[in-house]
Amino acid sequence: MRAGESFQELSMAAKYTPKAPYGTGTDDYRCFLVDPKFAQDMIVSGVKVMPDNPAAVHHVILYKVDAANVAAAHAKDEADPGDGWTCFGGTGINAGPGAQLNNAEWVGAWAPGGGERVMSEDIGIPLAKGTQLVMQMHYNLLAGGGADQSKARLRLTPASAGQKTPLETMLLPAPVELPCRKGTPGELCARTPAVADIRKRFGEQVATADLLHLLCGEIKPGPTQSCTRPINETSTIRAVSGHMHLLGKSITVDVNKGTPQAKRVLDLPVWNFDDQGAIPLKKPVTVKKGDKITVTCTHDQAMRDVLPAYEGTKERYVAWGEGTTDEMCLGIVLMTRG
Repeated sequence: MRAGESFQELSMAAKYTPKAPYGTGTDDYRCFLVDPKFAQDMIVSGVKVMPDNPAAVHHVILYKVDAANVAAAHAKDEADPGDGWTCFGGTGINAGPGAQLNNAEWVGAWAPGGGERVMSEDIGIPLAKGTQLVMQMHYNLLAGGGADQSKARLRLTPASAGQKTPLETMLLPAPVELPCRKGTPGELCARTPAVADIRKRFGEQVATADLLHLLCGEIKPGPTQSCTRPINETSTIRAVSGHMHLLGKSITVDVNKGTPQAKRVLDLPVWNFDDQGAIPLKKPVTVKKGDKITVTCTHDQAMRDVLPAYEGTKERYVAWGEGTTDEMCLGIVLMTRG
């Protein structure tokens, strides 16, 4: 522990047994509100998530809830029977995940292979007095049942102890439009019923597979997909990670791709689902307003032939979906502004 730092451990209030919230499907996303009871403004400089049932936990995201939104979070909790609430996509408290892509309310995240992320001493994530946190748990029911009571440990310093540059999270989602292999039969090898099945499992409010094309361009089925977004202000990229599921093959994140100024800030030519930690850049990369940043993912249907998670399942058209056997393409860029 560095000088001036302290640890604070947060936990789900009680054990929770995951289940498919709509009666079908193999995944449960559950949000739990936790109160760190900060007596003063604090800075987070490290996060360690400790899954209680790691076989079932697919990912964990910690979101900050400003004091002005705490009542809305309690309302979500009280409206859903049992501890916590169903929360496919984001927490459901603010305007929605699409409204926060340039500065997500993330405090920390865990996926297989992730450990404590300790930030450089000059940066941190500010949490004002009165802020609470949402722990979003994604449970993969294919991995078996069992209760869970996961925890997270925050590495903290008082904001009054000295100036740290705020660290922000930019999310770079891209579509997934992976057709079945040639000659594969089945109704779900067509895109329309496949996307309808995703909505059946996760609720009509989950329409990411279609909404991403408003952000990234027209639907072009194929194993490789990408999305390019502009940088809105001068920023410095400090670390980058990627997120895909089990059919992922490779992922890259590039600044000004295809130009003489191109810089690759993430290059994972062989995707490893069990190693998803953020990778600090040896030399931070500065980007300016008008620069562009691109995430590119390749997925492969052939992976289902060798992975136990797909045993007994039929091949299908794969689009962006919240389930472990659906897919995602997400670049996660940690940056400071100015």
